[in-house]
Amino acid sequence: MTSKPLPLTPELHAYLVSHGSSPDEIVRDLAEETMAALPDQAVMQVAPEQAAFLTFLTRLLGVRQAVEVGTFTGLSSLAIARGLPDGGRLTCFDISEEYTGIARRYWERAGVADRIELRIGPAGDTLRELPLERHLDFAFIDADKTGYPVYWDELVPRMRPGGVIAVDNTLRGGRVLAPRDADDRAIAAFNDEVLADVRVEAVMLPIADGVTLARVR
Repeated sequence: MTSKPLPLTPELHAYLVSHGSSPDEIVRDLAEETMAALPDQAVMQVAPEQAAFLTFLTRLLGVRQAVEVGTFTGLSSLAIARGLPDGGRLTCFDISEEYTGIARRYWERAGVADRIELRIGPAGDTLRELPLERHLDFAFIDADKTGYPVYWDELVPRMRPGGVIAVDNTLRGGRVLAPRDADDRAIAAFNDEVLADVRVEAVMLPIADGVTLARVR
């Protein structure tokens, strides 16, 4: 098969972002506040093209019941919530009151707070509080990398047939080819786990730091 690798230079990335839906004032303000308040952690925020993609995907799939593992300051949850129809629900799992305190303010400002439930605590435990039946339409995983297998194992049985799980950072800046630390090794092993999981069909996309989409059979 012929490959078509894309040399994504900073200039080409800027072009890519500028030719998608533009971030509105709320998204820009959230990104700027995150950078100003948490400069060392701001890299955990999803990229602008990811936020647009999450809203687009949520709408495309007709998602009504969604879950997010790893909320940080709320850009990805804001994007998912904006894609939900009236009556849609997003349940967010995170361990930080500080980070999600920022998220709550922007959910309110964007008018989506009424469709988001935030649960604080280790997601490996709090995910087990969800109903066991297959009811979720969409899930987004973007938390501690060593925890991905646990979150995956809790979510897959709860996804409806045809539901989609999106997983962030599955390329680790290319370091999945030569892991340097525990997080790199965890993601490389997780990617192999997804590939071998007969319950799903998966595709890995080179969006930002790599996004895997898995459709549950």
